[in-house]
Amino acid sequence: MSAAKQEARKGSGEWREFFWNPRTHELLGRTAGSWGLILLFYLVFYLFLAGMFTLTMYIMLLTLDDYKPTWQDRLATPGMMIRPRGNQLELTYSLSETQSWEGFVQNLDSFLSPYDDNRQVQMNDNCPPDQYFIQEDSGEVRNNPKRSCQFNRSVLEDCSGLPDRFYGYSRGQPCVLIKLNRVIGMLPGKDGQSPFVTCAAKREDSDKMGPLSYFPANGTFNLMYYPYYGKKAQVNYTQPLVAVKFLNASLNTDIDVECKITSNSLDPGSERDKFAGRVSFKLRIDDK
Repeated sequence: MSAAKQEARKGSGEWREFFWNPRTHELLGRTAGSWGLILLFYLVFYLFLAGMFTLTMYIMLLTLDDYKPTWQDRLATPGMMIRPRGNQLELTYSLSETQSWEGFVQNLDSFLSPYDDNRQVQMNDNCPPDQYFIQEDSGEVRNNPKRSCQFNRSVLEDCSGLPDRFYGYSRGQPCVLIKLNRVIGMLPGKDGQSPFVTCAAKREDSDKMGPLSYFPANGTFNLMYYPYYGKKAQVNYTQPLVAVKFLNASLNTDIDVECKITSNSLDPGSERDKFAGRVSFKLRIDDK
């Protein structure tokens, strides 16, 4: 037992001496000068890394433009989206239950409020249709803020919420708004031909969808709303919309709908990306 205790005391003494040696004044095996050199090395090393990072970020920021992206890696075909979106792009409601479609109406009211005719007249220009609204900079002199063309809510006619404040949802003739995602500098048509939207039911639901009405006429995104110059350069830009009205959709059944953009300058959307140049959603109208 005494030998074991001596070994334990010896080991404890060696550990304490390693932590602090009063004879050599070493802490953890190093003198104060050695610790000072190590700390100085790491201080200089990390200051150098911080300086390199700061310099790299500064040089990178010098290459950026506040109004236009320096590099723009975008899809050949922009994405599309609908309003109202519903739950996971499902528009399901009952004609007899007002609360089931009130949320859709409120969503459309909120979304279309910037498109009110009075606001558009005050903020934007009345542009000539079927031609691009080009606003180039003059050398180093920026033509900012750039002007935008009016997209008046009344252009959506039956789907504007003006003649029918319920957008057809109360009568089983719902309106769905379609928008094309913004892409800076995109020119979506040529030879004066604007891109347009077409909607159709999936093959098994083709007899359920019924006829459609498009607003504006032919479901076009007029060329005068392009190109888009960015949020900072074109602060009052109002994104063009296409409204689709379902006139006689079958009740009490699911209808899978797909809307596509057709353009003579944009590539067709890829089948692998369901939002590239297209958007799919489900519509179901119950009468109970």
